[in-house]
Amino acid sequence: MAPVLARVDSGQRDPHRNDGGVFRNRERLLPQRPGGYYREYVIRTPGIGHAGPQRLVVGQDGELYYTSDHYRSFRRIR
Repeated sequence: MAPVLARVDSGQRDPHRNDGGVFRNRERLLPQRPGGYYREYVIRTPGIGHAGPQRLVVGQDGELYYTSDHYRSFRRIR
């Protein structure tokens, strides 16, 4: 996960179309915030030829959430 955090902090983007895009929290598993508060970033899974299920979701106040199952569950990391 460290490489993804470094990429996010440096402003680099993954080629996936949603990388860096607004995460809308439609699942309502994260704290409710105004629209545009959360951004999502792809965590590439070795051996998978597409973006895979892993994502990092970042809030405007710096909180970080990890999902390994494409938004079915989240774990707060910061």
